[in-house]
Amino acid sequence: MTMERSITAFSFALLASLAPALVLVVRAQQIPGFISIDCGATVAYTEEGTGITYEPDEGSIDSGEIRQTSMAPAYPNNLQLSKSVRIFPNGKRNCYTLRPDQGQNNTYLIRATFWYGNYDGKNQTPSFDIYIDVNYWFTVRSPTYFYEEIMYVSQADDIQVCLVNTGNGVPFISALELRTLDDGIYQSGSGFLQLHWRDDIGRCLENDVRHPSDVYDRIWTANCYDLPILNTTSAIDSSDNNDAYKYKVPGEVLQTAERTTSASSPLTLQWTSSSPVKIWIVYFHFVEIETLTSSLQRELTISMNDDQFTETVSLEYLKPVVVVSTPVNGPSLSFSISATNMCGSPPILNAVEFYTIGDLPNVPTAQDDVKAINDIKTTYRIKRESWQGDPCVPSNYTWDGLNCSYGNPPRIISLKLSSSNLVGDIVSSLSHLSSLEYIDLSNNQLTGAIPETLAELPNLRFLILCGNNLIKSVPEALKKRVVDNTLNMSLTGNANLCLADPYLEKKKLKTILVPVVTSVSGFFVVLFGALAIIWLIKWKRISESSDRTLRSNNRPFTYAEVSRITGKFGQVIGEGGFGKVYLGTLDNDTVVAVKMLSESSKQGYKEFQAEAQLLMIVHHRNLVSLFGYCNESKHTALIYEYMANGNLKQHLSGKVRTHPTEDHPKVLTWSSRLQIAVDAAQGLDYLHNGCKPPIIHRDLKTTNILLNDDFRAKIADFGLSRAFATEKDSHVSTCPAGTPGYIDPEMQSSRKFTKKYDVYSFGIILFELITGRPALMRSRDGSDSTHILEWLIPIIENGDIQRIIDPRLEGEFDINSAWKVAEIAMSCTRPTASQRPDIHHVSAELESLVSKSSDSFEMTSLVLQSDNAPIVR
Repeated sequence: MTMERSITAFSFALLASLAPALVLVVRAQQIPGFISIDCGATVAYTEEGTGITYEPDEGSIDSGEIRQTSMAPAYPNNLQLSKSVRIFPNGKRNCYTLRPDQGQNNTYLIRATFWYGNYDGKNQTPSFDIYIDVNYWFTVRSPTYFYEEIMYVSQADDIQVCLVNTGNGVPFISALELRTLDDGIYQSGSGFLQLHWRDDIGRCLENDVRHPSDVYDRIWTANCYDLPILNTTSAIDSSDNNDAYKYKVPGEVLQTAERTTSASSPLTLQWTSSSPVKIWIVYFHFVEIETLTSSLQRELTISMNDDQFTETVSLEYLKPVVVVSTPVNGPSLSFSISATNMCGSPPILNAVEFYTIGDLPNVPTAQDDVKAINDIKTTYRIKRESWQGDPCVPSNYTWDGLNCSYGNPPRIISLKLSSSNLVGDIVSSLSHLSSLEYIDLSNNQLTGAIPETLAELPNLRFLILCGNNLIKSVPEALKKRVVDNTLNMSLTGNANLCLADPYLEKKKLKTILVPVVTSVSGFFVVLFGALAIIWLIKWKRISESSDRTLRSNNRPFTYAEVSRITGKFGQVIGEGGFGKVYLGTLDNDTVVAVKMLSESSKQGYKEFQAEAQLLMIVHHRNLVSLFGYCNESKHTALIYEYMANGNLKQHLSGKVRTHPTEDHPKVLTWSSRLQIAVDAAQGLDYLHNGCKPPIIHRDLKTTNILLNDDFRAKIADFGLSRAFATEKDSHVSTCPAGTPGYIDPEMQSSRKFTKKYDVYSFGIILFELITGRPALMRSRDGSDSTHILEWLIPIIENGDIQRIIDPRLEGEFDINSAWKVAEIAMSCTRPTASQRPDIHHVSAELESLVSKSSDSFEMTSLVLQSDNAPIVR
C-alpha cells in the first residue's frame, strides 16, 4: 500500500523556542549524516522551522529537466521544496545517486517526496515506479502532496533511487532525503521497512514533530483516537541506561498519550488493506506520564493479529519503553493493549510506528564490476540514456552495450562500445571486469598501447580493437592466447600498431573475426559474441572440427556422457520437430532436459546451431538456460535446464496433472496466468530490447513457453530465431517460418520479419491465457478449424467478455484485469505491424496489472474500427 500523507501532514510550524541566533547557526551548517536534496532547486536554502539545508540535485543525477509547479492548487504551507520538480521525459530509468559518508552496511532513513502541482498544466497525474537500488519500492499515482519512507540497509557505498517510466506519464520528484540511523534500531532482516504511519498519539490538532526535535528527522504525525488524553510537562528520562534511549524519540512526542476509560477496556486498533497479504512490524512507544499511587504500576499486554505476537511490559514513571513486534502476517492489521489483572490502571499508548517488510529479491551487480564500469563511464565521458542505476539489474534495464550473466551476483560478461567516440588510452578498469567474455572497442579514437593486463581476463574470448590509433606492439601474453586458440582478436585499422609475429598473422587468418560488410559477395560476416551477434557467418572450412563454432562457457558433452546422464535415454519427457527430449541428471544432481536431434528431424543441423549459439550468448531469467551440448558425429544434443511443469499449452488444454494421484488436472488460476504473461513478456522484451542487435524469436507459441516448479515461465526453442544485422535494421528478410495460428498476417505479403511479428504471436498467447482455447480451434470431426480471433472478436465487440473467459476458472477472476488483458491482446494482434505496441510497453502494462491486482479498473467497452480489426493467420 502506498502511504499518502495529507496536506496537514506537512504543516511544519516555526519553532518559537529557538532564538534567532541559533537559527542562523543551523542555517550555516550541514547536519552530519543528512543528505537533503530539493529536486528542482537551483540554489541551496535552509527550510524554516526544521533548520535543514536543502541542496540542488545537480551532482546527484545527470538527466531530467526542472519545472515549476503551478500555484493554482497552492500548497498552504508553501514549503520551498513544493515549488519545483525535476521531470524525466526521456529514458526508461533515471536514477539519483546518494553517497552517505558512512557507506554500506549501515541503516538509513530514505524519504522521497512528490508534489505534481500540475506543473505541465494538463491536470493529469502521472503514474510510475520507484526503485531502491535494484528492487521495486512503490508506485507513484497520487495527485496530492505525499512522501514515502523506508528504513534501508545499503549493500553498497552508494544508494540509488530510480524513477522508472511505466508508460503512464512522465516521472517527476520533488525531494529526496537520507538520514543516517544508529546501529541496532529498525532492523529489517533481509528486506527493508516501509513506513505506513508514525503517530504521535494524544497531540490533537497540532503540528507534526520532526527535526530538530527528532535528531533522525522522523516525521511524527499528530493523531488522536478519541480517547481520554494524558500529558505532562515533566522531562522524559533520556539517559542511556534505558534500552529505549537508542531510538531517541522526541520528548514532546512521549509527553502525550491516550488511555481507555477503564482497566477492563483494551486499547484496540484495526485496519483492513485492499492490498495483498503483508508482513507487518510495529514499534510501540510507551512512557508512564501519570503519577500513580506507590502501590500501583501500570502493566500492559500487547497482542497482534490473533496472538501472532504478544508481549507484556511494565512501565516506570517517565522512563520510555520501546516494544518491537515480531513480523506478523495478514492483509489486515489489528492490535490490542490490555491492562493485566495485577494492575488497576487503564492501558495507554504514547506513540506508534507501523511498517511492512519490503522484499529485496534482486541481487545487485558485483560491486567490483559496478566500480569498474562507472570508472569507464567517467573516464570516457559516456553519455547514454540507459547508463544509470545498476548496470545489469533489473535485466529489463541493462545498460546499452552490456550483456550480463545472472548468477549471484550478476556479472558483466560483454562490453560493446564500438563507434562511441572514445578518446584516450584503453582504460585500466577494463581489466577489473573479471568475467568479461567479449570486448568491442572498435572504430573509436583510442591511443596508446594495448594493456597486457587484458590477457589476465580468464573468460575473455573476443577482443575487438580495430579502427583505432593504437601504437607499440601487441603484448606477448595476448599473442600467446591467440596462438593457443583461447582468444579471438581483431586489430585491423591501427596503422601504428606493430604486429611483429608472422605466426600471429597466420593464426589471424583462421581465428580472428573481422566485422566487415562485403559488398561483392552480398552477405555479412558479422561477429559472433556475447551480445547476441549474428550467427549468419560463413565459416572457413579449415581443419578445425565444426564444433568449434559452439565454443563458449557451456561445456561440451560426449555422446557417452549424454547416454549416461539420461540413463541410456530411459525417460522421454517430450517430442517436437527437433526430436525427442529425455530426462537427465548431471553429476551434481542437477536435473536437465536433453533434446536429441533425430536423423528424421523436421528441423536440421542449421536450426540446432542457431539455438545452441543463441543460448550461449543470451542470459535472462525468463529464457531457458543451456547447460551444454553434444556435437559428436551423428549424435547432436542440447542440454537444458529442466522445467518441471512442462509447457503452457499442456496446462491450458488440460493435458497435464500436477500430481499423479489427482483425478483432474489443476487449472491455472487467473493470477498465475497474469504472472506467466508477465514472465513471457519480460523474456521477449529482453530479446527485442535488451540484446544488441535485437533478436526475433519467430516461433513464439504456448508450447515454447515452459513452466518451472513455481509455475514461472521461460521462453524456449530458439531454432528459428534471427537477429538484425545491426541495431538500426528494422527487419530481417528470410524464408517463412512459424506455426499456423501465430503467424503475423503482414509478414505473409512482405516476407519481412520485424519485432512486431513476435508481438502478434504474443497477443495470440494472451488470448489463449484468457480463454483456455488454442490458437486454431478444431471442429469436432477435425475437418475444419477456426482461428481464435474469428471466434472472440465479435464477442468482445458486443462487450460480453464473460463469454470468452476460460470456463474452468469457474468465475474466479478479476473482470477488470481481464478486460485490460484483452485490450492489450487486441493491440498486439492488429493487422498492421506499425499499429502494434513495442513489447516493452506491453510488459510494463502487464506488470502493472500484477502489482496492482487489488486495484480497480474502469470498465470500458472496446470499440474496434474496421481498419484496426485483427486479421487471422
